Amino acid sequence: MAELSRSITIEKAKEKSQVIPTKYMILETDGKLTEPEEYLSRPDSEFKSLVLKEALRKELPGGTPRYLEYCRKFGIEWEPYSDVGHMRYGPEGTLLFDLISEYAWLQADSIGIPVVRVRGTNMFNLSIKPVREHAKLFGDRLYEIDLDEKQFVLRYAACHQQFAMVKDWSLSYKQLPFGTFELADSYRLEQSGELLLCFRVRKLHMPDLHIYCRDVSEAEEASRKVHEKIYSEIRRLGREYVSIYNTTKEFFEQNREFFMDLVKVEQKPILLNFVPEDIFYWVLNVEYTIIDDLNRPREIATFQIDVGNAKRFGITYTDSEGQRKFPAIIHTALIGTIERYLFTVLDSAAKAEGKGEKPSFPAWLSPVQIRIVPVTSNQLGDANRIADELEKNGIRVDIDDREETLQKKIREAEVSWVPYVVVIGQRESGAKAFPVRVRGEGLPKSMTIDALTIEIKHLTQGFPSIPLPIPRLLGKRPGYRRN
Repeated sequence: MAELSRSITIEKAKEKSQVIPTKYMILETDGKLTEPEEYLSRPDSEFKSLVLKEALRKELPGGTPRYLEYCRKFGIEWEPYSDVGHMRYGPEGTLLFDLISEYAWLQADSIGIPVVRVRGTNMFNLSIKPVREHAKLFGDRLYEIDLDEKQFVLRYAACHQQFAMVKDWSLSYKQLPFGTFELADSYRLEQSGELLLCFRVRKLHMPDLHIYCRDVSEAEEASRKVHEKIYSEIRRLGREYVSIYNTTKEFFEQNREFFMDLVKVEQKPILLNFVPEDIFYWVLNVEYTIIDDLNRPREIATFQIDVGNAKRFGITYTDSEGQRKFPAIIHTALIGTIERYLFTVLDSAAKAEGKGEKPSFPAWLSPVQIRIVPVTSNQLGDANRIADELEKNGIRVDIDDREETLQKKIREAEVSWVPYVVVIGQRESGAKAFPVRVRGEGLPKSMTIDALTIEIKHLTQGFPSIPLPIPRLLGKRPGYRRN
């Protein structure tokens, strides 16, 4: 993620940072530039919260995030046997992680630009010039390792690996633009006092997409697709981004039409942060930020137009005249890191609960999509038969076979955020329709298994599906916590 300091710095590992002054302005939807101070008198909005915190440096209310309770519920927590800032996932948390990981690839593959998947290592030798130079650009949040009288850095994104690979490829202008994608385990030595589960961690997983373009003009065109995809994804969660565009005054003035195209997608003002010329390897660096349940800006997704790293790593293509050229490179994580996308989902549930609604996952992310609750063990055969039918349709289903009261079973399904609960008693044994409790709705409604299957498949269409990674029968599972 980009996450520039609000006073942008040029940092060298192990060296003191030099503070570079920047200038904030607001680009309105009509193209007018206004000073951030004007927003002091405007009505409250998520964009105003961004301006107050980032441009005017006003302190915003704090507190303990509600979503942390949800993390514990689904087995998502810090690993106490590791360095601080490293997470672990129980069975349900692992399912969430795997679903989001696959979803990240599907989105990268859907933007209308050819993309290939690659995979590599996470440790790079700092004695290699492009690696060392790129690391200096990143700053002092590096995990460094001394080994065999050499100094290595753990990667903080997939840039090193993808660039080291693509520099060895033979590229023609006819193949551009194209992208490389890797879900990269990345490491950042964040300050321990700033760590926040799922949001600010020391080990993260970046679904890193790099798009190689002939020049900045082609990169702008590809960026329009990236920008539209980033916005469509956050809106699928019922949320909106408020954005910071870090750029130079010259690039902005020369490309106003491009900026206004991006603003049209946002449908709201953007916060411009003008940086000095010829300092950074990018000409545009966009930070997509949500305003969380505590009314604080949290950067989730990002993209950059990079004009420096192709030369640094020796990545070239042959143009139509047979000349070797350096491509412009787009960096993006369309949905943010896996951890931050999960943070956004959980924060959305917290916002819903704050409005008096039931917190829940989108249907495709619900660890268990249907729970079947037999009233007694006599209905267990029917429950397994129905579960078999649902599983054939790619639906994650489990059965509460425990010797507990019906009320307790239903309450625990509620606590587990199960979206659909099918109750089978003696009266329903062998029937075609069953009483179904739908999370967030009132009284149970009668549904056939076919109707229930159609409803869930409609809600999950276009999303990845992974089988339930835990025993179907609750009575066969290890003990687990619920809050």
